[in-house]
Amino acid sequence: MPFLQRLRIILQSKLFIVISLVLIIIYVLIFTKAITYESLISDKTTELSGQIISFMIDGNKLSLLIKDKEKVQVTYYINSLEEKEYLEDNLLIGAKVNLVGTVTEAYNNTIPNTFNYKEYLYNNHIYITFRASKISLTKETDFLNNIKSKFMKKIDEFASSKAYLYALILGEIDYIDNDTYKEYQESGTTHLFAVSGMHISAIAMMLNAILKKVHLKEGVVDVIVVTFLFFYMFLVGFTPSVVRGGLLYIFLLLNRKIKLRLPTLNVLYLLFLLLVLIDPFYIYNLGFIYSFITSFGLILFSKKISGNYFLKLIKISAIAFLFSLPITIYNFYEVNLMTIVNNTIIVPLVTVILFPLTLLTFIMPVLDNILSIGISGLEFITKSLNLLAVNLVVPKINVIFILVYYLSVYLIYKYHVKYVGIIVILVGMWKLCPFLNSNSYIYFLDIGQGDATVIVGKGMSYVVMIDIGGKITYQSEEWEEKNKTYDNASNVITFLKSLGITKIDVFIATHGDFDHMGEVINLVDNFNVLKVIYNNDSFNDLELEVMEALNDKKIIYQKNITQLKVGSNKLYFLNDLLYDNENDNSNVIYTQIEGFNLLLMGDAGSEVEKDILKKYSLENIDILKVGHHGSKSSSSKAFIQSIRPKYAIISVGRNNRYGHPNQEVLDNLAASIIYRTDQDGSIEWKLKKGKLEIKTYPPFRN
Repeated sequence: MPFLQRLRIILQSKLFIVISLVLIIIYVLIFTKAITYESLISDKTTELSGQIISFMIDGNKLSLLIKDKEKVQVTYYINSLEEKEYLEDNLLIGAKVNLVGTVTEAYNNTIPNTFNYKEYLYNNHIYITFRASKISLTKETDFLNNIKSKFMKKIDEFASSKAYLYALILGEIDYIDNDTYKEYQESGTTHLFAVSGMHISAIAMMLNAILKKVHLKEGVVDVIVVTFLFFYMFLVGFTPSVVRGGLLYIFLLLNRKIKLRLPTLNVLYLLFLLLVLIDPFYIYNLGFIYSFITSFGLILFSKKISGNYFLKLIKISAIAFLFSLPITIYNFYEVNLMTIVNNTIIVPLVTVILFPLTLLTFIMPVLDNILSIGISGLEFITKSLNLLAVNLVVPKINVIFILVYYLSVYLIYKYHVKYVGIIVILVGMWKLCPFLNSNSYIYFLDIGQGDATVIVGKGMSYVVMIDIGGKITYQSEEWEEKNKTYDNASNVITFLKSLGITKIDVFIATHGDFDHMGEVINLVDNFNVLKVIYNNDSFNDLELEVMEALNDKKIIYQKNITQLKVGSNKLYFLNDLLYDNENDNSNVIYTQIEGFNLLLMGDAGSEVEKDILKKYSLENIDILKVGHHGSKSSSSKAFIQSIRPKYAIISVGRNNRYGHPNQEVLDNLAASIIYRTDQDGSIEWKLKKGKLEIKTYPPFRN
């Protein structure tokens, strides 16, 4: 039997697939879980040198990825417009950079079920971060990196369409502003801006068509196309999704040329094995997962993709949606059910018009204005489609859900589309899980220097949110303004969705400061908020702005209340006097949950504490939300000795400029068990009939 025939039989055999799959799983577990990797660089290091792998300037922030002994993620804050212009002109991929600064450690996610930056870096073989205070550059770089730098410099020259040239040619989405990118996220079309198999196929097809027009031999055409694909993978930075797309094209070409005649699905599987052998951490890369799972689905169902162009497009979109759905809800807890329709409309617009036009514009900058018109059209269509969005929120799923889901997909493939009903039932049952939970929960969320508390009644019978925080921004010059801004509220919203929450019975703003209610509009845009409670003070500008949004959505809001029934629970508002400042006018809330007494002080100070003690008997408080982030203006010794809290929660930002919490306050709370969000991260309290379980999510953990 000829060698190729024997090889084909082996590679297609079920035994090979099963054995290789088991071995690759063991391999991944050993090299990603059993072995721990640490930095070779001392945490006392103050000077670093390395080659620039990638960089981005956003406002006054320079982010660098460099490599010497290992990869290091560097942050540097630019001091002036002149320095920014110098860096923009002189930063080159592949050039050497010298840095002075301090080694830092990335934080884990301190709000559960949200993006873990430290884990992301670790999976990309980055074990330390570095905060640079001084930077010096060299202009020496190698031939290929010089070409890549020139590509980037040329894109930087485009006035109107720079962000989309970066996104569609180099897969750099960070240049698209936050609001626009969120529109693409909501429509389910962000995959169009992650360079992948779609872009590779389009480039390969265009190159083939052009080269065959000049009557080159087929072998020569193949060599040129393959060479260009390797160069393009280099340009994009060998991201997992583009490597998958490029190598799959090359593997299929080899499969055809050497007459191995392996089915496309087997070729995809061999490529999967090869890439995971090269880097087992690929298995945790979201782009890699999406790329392989959707490719697998489209190849598996390829015989069912028939009909005219638009019918094929709908089927392709439906299959991609079907296979990517559990990955989406596992990571984002929400999916737009109109994604299939959205992709049917937007994919042809991008692949047939915008992507080729982007490539032509790069070559002929005179087309920039035409491309800008196309981009404006894309953004308008995306926003319009989002008005019809049907968003499904699904609580965090587990491995069992994913296995049952893909078993259902197999039944659809093998037998009949009617088995899609199993998926509908599975998702429906999972959505019901929170309503069957017999525990009550209190979450004190780590949002930095601010407050955010969530109370969830058993069986999701009610959801109360007290404050949501907000990042205070300070006036800056135009050149310092960032395109991408970190938003604590986004993590809060993601977390709430991970619990399966779609409705909030009441949102309570303890008072009108930005660090307590700065993101209320974001909250009401994402959830069905039934009622909002203000404090007793007159409305400030922020509260009036929020009121406009509440009126637009016809949400009830109240003030001057003394108690509120929510589900089976009652909230008591203890601060009914008016003081001469916003902090002291905070809503002070007392409630009892599953036999535990809870007191939340907002930013109320010691004068308020005295008045409350005169009016109420509050002995033996189980859980105290400490007033004003542990400031010395609150939590007086007399107050703490009177209420005798068993547990004290201090919501405070790491390394905050105010010096919170004050040592005197900590001394006053010496008899209490103290939890601090700067040290412990978010604090989760699970309550059930007098039983209590506490879980923390500290920023530094293994």
